[in-house]
Amino acid sequence: MQLPYELILGWRYTRAGRATRRNGFISFISGVSMLGIALGVAALIIVLSVMNGFQKEVRDRMLGVVSHIEIFAPNGEALPDATRTLTQVRSNPAVIGAAPFIATQALLARGEDMKGTLVRGIDPAREGEVTDLALELKNTGLNRLIPGEFGVVLGAELARSLGVLQGDKVTLVAPSGQVTPAGVVPRLKQMTVVGTFDSGHFEYDSGLVLMHIEDAARIFRLEGPSGVRVRLRDLHLAREVAAQLAATLTDKLLIRDWTRQNRTWFAAVQLEKRMMFIILTLIVAVAAFNLVSTLVMTVTDKRADIAILRTLGASPASIMGIFVVQGAMVGVIGTLAGLAMGLGVAFNIDVIVPALEQLFRASFLPKDIYLISRMPSDPQQADILPIAVISLVLAFVATLYPSWRASRVNPAEALRYE
Repeated sequence: MQLPYELILGWRYTRAGRATRRNGFISFISGVSMLGIALGVAALIIVLSVMNGFQKEVRDRMLGVVSHIEIFAPNGEALPDATRTLTQVRSNPAVIGAAPFIATQALLARGEDMKGTLVRGIDPAREGEVTDLALELKNTGLNRLIPGEFGVVLGAELARSLGVLQGDKVTLVAPSGQVTPAGVVPRLKQMTVVGTFDSGHFEYDSGLVLMHIEDAARIFRLEGPSGVRVRLRDLHLAREVAAQLAATLTDKLLIRDWTRQNRTWFAAVQLEKRMMFIILTLIVAVAAFNLVSTLVMTVTDKRADIAILRTLGASPASIMGIFVVQGAMVGVIGTLAGLAMGLGVAFNIDVIVPALEQLFRASFLPKDIYLISRMPSDPQQADILPIAVISLVLAFVATLYPSWRASRVNPAEALRYE
């Protein structure tokens, strides 16, 4: 089957036609346009993939420490009936695990060093139902949390900052004071470090203290758990399940799902992702509209060819189609090259970035700032398809004006000086 001559000529013009100096320059500009589109598309894919991976990595590490849903009494008080609350929570079909806990803030001291911490009292036997971290520590730390012995498991960064190792003593300073004849004095309790954990999330590694729930209740003077932590079959249903639990629980309790615990951070990442998409799309747009100058020069150079085609019976629409094909070819090739380049980098960024860090002897992601220490990547189809479509549409739009000018060439005027 014979291809339409518009397609054949458009492809020939894309390759610059005759080997003249002017055609060579036009071919160079066309190649620059392709390269610009490819680099813009690749940059979009790489940046969005890294942002997706960063968000997913932080979320997964965060959910290794926190539960999908937390149910707790107001003002840090004990639950009215912890057993009833646990039973009602487990009756929801979306729930696969529930465990009681006590959460409060305190100071942890070692010599002259003192750190503010989040203290979490847990039941070691049940904690594995709600967090991945508990499963990892089951045989290395949580089994040493024995009620009455006042042991603690510290985040690795917290232990490092205090300079303590397993078996060392630290002093826990409870926030509520103790009334004495001399006035209100802080309540102190000496604790033994029985283990450390490394969740990969700097915020928790530097500020979380785990202890047995019975020891926590005794130190903070609570009659029982202050809340229940819940794990779901599908973490993305956290908000819906939280609403269901709020409607079914007998006691009036506060309910918070994981999306609300770090709402500001997740919202900031989404906003940054949208802004980066817009900014980098402008790079693709600039590269695509370089096609305008390329095609205008091509039309000027091919005026005689256009005039001959018109005298042979070619319609203005056919002439326009030739140059639309030429611009579309540049857009398609540039987009495909950008997709290949972007996906190649996105899927191998875990190899590329460490090599660059070693080459420049620098750390691109200090974990005390960015929460994680390695560059993640998560290319998603929902990002890649719109990028390809936008690139192709911009390239096509850029061809319309030069192609229309080509269709308006007057054969007599074009051939006058030939």
